[in-house]
Amino acid sequence: MLFHSSIRKELGRSFGATLVVLATVVMTIMLIRVLGQAARGSVNPSEVLLVMGYTVLSQLSTILALSLFVSIVGTLSRMYRDSEMVIWLSAGRGLASLLRPLLRFSWPVLALIAVLALGVWPWANTQIQDMKDRYEQRGDIDRVAPGQFQESAGGNRVFFIDKASPDSQTASNVFITSSEHGQDMVTSARSGRLETIKGQRFVVLTDGQRMESRPDDPGLKISEFREYGNLIGGAAASVQDEVPAKLRSTLELLRSPTREYQAELAWRLGMVFAGINFVVLALAISSVNPRAGRSGNLVFALFAFVLYYNLLNLGQSWMLGGRVAFAELLVFLHGGVMAGSLLLLAKRHMQWSWRSLLRPRARTSA
Repeated sequence: MLFHSSIRKELGRSFGATLVVLATVVMTIMLIRVLGQAARGSVNPSEVLLVMGYTVLSQLSTILALSLFVSIVGTLSRMYRDSEMVIWLSAGRGLASLLRPLLRFSWPVLALIAVLALGVWPWANTQIQDMKDRYEQRGDIDRVAPGQFQESAGGNRVFFIDKASPDSQTASNVFITSSEHGQDMVTSARSGRLETIKGQRFVVLTDGQRMESRPDDPGLKISEFREYGNLIGGAAASVQDEVPAKLRSTLELLRSPTREYQAELAWRLGMVFAGINFVVLALAISSVNPRAGRSGNLVFALFAFVLYYNLLNLGQSWMLGGRVAFAELLVFLHGGVMAGSLLLLAKRHMQWSWRSLLRPRARTSA
C-alpha cells in the first residue's frame, strides 16, 4: 500500500504539471491560428477568445492522453534513475505489479478522455461551426466597414465607404460594384443612406453615376442620377446537404453506419483505446540507463505518441477511401499496439533475452 500511494502521489504531481504546460502551449498555438482566421474574415474578431476556448476544449482529449503518457514515462524513468525502482523490485515486486497502481491512477483520466472524445468533441465542433456560419451569414450592411472593401454575403457585390458618419444610417463616398445576370455594374455616389421600403432594406445613393458593361458587348453605358435605390439583400443562407461527420453526435454515428460515420467513430474510439495503450506502453518502455541522458525516454515517448496519433488519422483516411474496414482498423492498430506493449512488458518482467531463449536448445542438442 505504501508503494501504491507513493507512486500515485508522484504521478499526480507530474500529471498536473505536464497538463498545465501542454495546455498552455496548445492555447498559444490555437490563439495564433484563430487570430489568423479573424484576420481573413472567417471568424468574428469579438469572438476570438470564445472560438479559441471551444477549439482547446475539442483538443483536450488529445492533451490528456499525451499528458498521461508523458507523466508516467517521466515518473518511472526518474525512479529508475534514482535507483528507487531497484529497491521496489528487490523487495519482491515484479514489473508487472506496477500495472495495477498505474491503472488505478489512470482510470479517471481515461474516463474523462472517453467523455471528451465521444461527447464533447462533436459539441465543441458544432459550436465553432455555428459561430463561423453566423458571422459568414451576416447582412450586407453589417459587413461594411469604413475604409475597407467588403464582399457581400452572396459574393456578387463589393462595398466601400470612405468614412463613417455620426449617424449609422448614412455614409459618404459610397462605391458599389456588382455582377448580376452577366452584367457588370459599378456605382459610385457622394453619399448614401439606409431606408426600409415595403419591408425591404435599400441603400439610397445621392449625386452619383452608374456604369454598366457586358463581356460580349464592347460598349459602356454611363448614367448619372440624383437619387438611386439599391436593394441590400440579407445574408445568403448556406444550405448544407450533409452535416460533416465531426459535427454529428456519437449516437447518430452509431445509428447510420456509413463509411464516413464509421471513420469518425473509429477516430473517437481510437482516442480512448490509445489512452489505455499508452499506460501499458509507458510501463514497458520506462527503463533508463543512469549513465545515459535523462531525456531519452521522454523523446522516445513523444515520438511514439506522434507516430500513434498519425496512424490514427491515417487509418481514418483509409476508412474513408475504403481501404480498411472498421473492425480491421481497431484490431490491427489498437490491438497490435496493445499486444506489442504486453509482449515488451512480459519480456522485461520475465527478463527474457536471446541468450536465455537459445540456451535450453543448446543444452538439448548437446
